[in-house]
Formats: sequence, C-alpha cells, structure tokens
Amino acid sequence: MAPGNGSFVTEFILMGLTEQPDLQMPLFFLFLAMYLVTVLGNLGLVTLIGLSSHLHTPMYFFLFNLSFIDLCYSSVFTPKMLLNFTLEENIISYMGCMTQLYFYCFFVISECFVLMSMAYDRYVAICNPLLYNIVMSRKVCSSLMFGSYLMAFSGAMAHTGCMQRLTFCDANTINHYFCDILPVLQLSCTSTYINETLVFIVVGITIIVPSLTIFISYSCILSNILQISSKEGRSKAFSTCSSHIIAVSLFFGSGAFMYLKPSSAGTMNEGKISSVFYTNVVPMMNPLIYSLRNKDVKFALRKALSRRKF
Repeated sequence: MAPGNGSFVTEFILMGLTEQPDLQMPLFFLFLAMYLVTVLGNLGLVTLIGLSSHLHTPMYFFLFNLSFIDLCYSSVFTPKMLLNFTLEENIISYMGCMTQLYFYCFFVISECFVLMSMAYDRYVAICNPLLYNIVMSRKVCSSLMFGSYLMAFSGAMAHTGCMQRLTFCDANTINHYFCDILPVLQLSCTSTYINETLVFIVVGITIIVPSLTIFISYSCILSNILQISSKEGRSKAFSTCSSHIIAVSLFFGSGAFMYLKPSSAGTMNEGKISSVFYTNVVPMMNPLIYSLRNKDVKFALRKALSRRKF
C-alpha cells in the first residue's frame, strides 16, 4: 500500500486519547487491563466452544465467530494505543495506517452482521422452535457468516481504496488513537466528498440494516415471550436474549454516535470517547456478558475444569 499520487506524507502522528501527562500512566494500566481481559475472555470462549461438543449449535457457532472477531478487532489498534501512552510521539507509517484502517473496517463491519445473525437465530429459536433445526441448518449458518465476511471485505476495500486516492500534503497529525476514517479525512488537502459519501452509504447500511433487523427480531421475540403463560418460561426466554440486547445496544449506540451525527455536532474529542466503547469496552464486555449470563457456557467451563483435575 504505497501513498496515493501526489501524497507527500509518508508517516502520521497519532495524538492518542489525551495529551495530559498526568493521565498517561493511569490510562496505560487501565487499557492494558482491559486488553488482557478482552484477549483472555475471547480466547477462552473460542477455545471452550471449539472443544465442547454440546456447544456445537448455531447459537454458539455465531458466538464463536463473534469472539474470534473481537479478539482480532481489539488487537488491531490496542497495542498501538498502549504504546502511545508511553511515547512522546507515536508515529505510524502511511502503509501501517492504511493497513490498520482496512482491518478496523473489516472487523467492525463483520461484527455488525454477526450480531444481526445472532438476533435472527434467537428469533427462530423462540418464535419458531419446532422449525429451528431446519431453518438454522449448517448451510444457512455458514451462508450467514460468509455474507457477513463478504460485506466486511467489500466495505473495508471500498474505504481503504478511496482513502488511498486522497492527497496528504503537510498535515500529518491524526487527532485520534488509531487510524479511523473521519480523523484521517480531516488531513487531506484534496476533496473528500466521495469518501464522506461512502462513509454515509457503507456506515448507513452497516448500522441501519442490522439495527432494523435486530429491532424487528426482538420485537417479535418480546411479543412471543409475553404470550408465554409460565412465569418460569418467560424468565428463561428473556434470559437467553438479554445478554445479546446489552451487547448490541453498547456497540451500535456508540458507533452511531461517532459516524451518523452531523459534522457540526460535537467534537473529535467526543468522538474519541465514543470510540472507546465500540473499540475497547464492547470486545471486553462480550465474553463476560455471554459467559456469566449463560448456563450452557458455565456448565461447559465446569466440565472442562473438572477434566483437568484428573
């Protein structure tokens, strides 16, 4: 990935999350702890689902992919972010910036569509339980995941390709802790109209389509749950969905605030705070939410630990 025609900038400087010296070390240890929890939690879920045969169901197939995406996703920018807290000037090459931008777009888009697939899976499980094994067959699940990764690949290629067409002259300081689309666009000395239009198209599809699908799925699920006469049955059905609702709300809410707000609303510093939620908090929370609130995962963990004792 060489700089585009006319680009004079060969490297960028990442400003980081804050410029206040007193906050650098506390934030370093805070985000280091969050990253370790993220890696251990998601790696643990991937390993547990892979080794536990009774978790080889559509629901855990999607959860396996979500954990894998979160594991890779957080590793795209967190190590560089941690480095920024310890250095006076955090430099990233043009090629490194474009590479980071590509993988960030790939994993964030794929996560949106995996969350959508998980909502559809819960809809079928609760609203059409007798047809669940037919509707959510292995072929359907594989097709949903292939579609998620295909959308992610297409969106990431579109953003990175259009970004490489821009010219970067003198300004090379990115007001962010990683190479996000909007902060990089601010440095271009040529028109960014096509890039901004692409942001609204791709981000609109990536956020609005999954959000609507998830909203409709859970509206149908809630309607179905309220019709269950047994209080225990209602509690069990709602319990299987509540963790997913929490994860979805955090991820899509913070993402929409960053990308779908008008350009005049808020500042880039507010955008950085919002970015922390969908880049650091959500990948850390997902394994905790899905493991602590899931009886099957806790049972599989106890079973795996009991095996290690013998």
